[in-house]
Amino acid sequence: MEASAVPFWSPAEIEASLSATIAHLNARRVLAYPTETVYGFGGGVDQESVAQLVELKHRPEGKPFLLLINGSDMLARLDLKLTPSASTLAAHFWPGPLTLVLPGGMKRVPEPLRGPEGGIAVRWTPHPGLQRLIQAYGDPITSTSANLPGDLPAMSAVTIVRDWRAAILNGTLRVLDGGTLTPSEPSTVVDCMGDRPRVIRPGAISAQALREAVPELIGNS
Repeated sequence: MEASAVPFWSPAEIEASLSATIAHLNARRVLAYPTETVYGFGGGVDQESVAQLVELKHRPEGKPFLLLINGSDMLARLDLKLTPSASTLAAHFWPGPLTLVLPGGMKRVPEPLRGPEGGIAVRWTPHPGLQRLIQAYGDPITSTSANLPGDLPAMSAVTIVRDWRAAILNGTLRVLDGGTLTPSEPSTVVDCMGDRPRVIRPGAISAQALREAVPELIGNS
């Protein structure tokens, strides 16, 4: 039997994929999907789904995943807090390649999603297909780069199908094929847990651009 991916390029393909993809997520299995930067692995924001993702990715303990949303209303459902500076950054740069590390979610977000600073990393993805999927699913999904340990993140579904054939054939992994992505920088990550927001990973949005919205931003000068 040949492993294959599900077409996820045109609006018609995206709509046709939704029902089976949501059923896959509800079964607490792992999804591979295109984002605005690289292909990602993810699933539901619950203990079982996160454990399945950790097992598939062989993720080191203590290295968290981020959450993808399609609107700030999803933050309230998880009891995540937009600090004043985070709110300003979100208003200027979401949807977009900006990941914000936010406080909150103590009783609603599994601990493996919490970073060493105690926050939860969140990005409102601008990828239209993924936005539509998250909207239809009704909840955020987790995200980590789709790659074998030591490899670069996948830029195409073809790479994932090649490297994860067994997981696809046994039903653990469903792959959405959004074509070959254009190389780009990763999202900029800003820690909003402290008194002043701090760039902890440089990326697609420069610190200078961020600082025009939030002058008190520190890091990556």
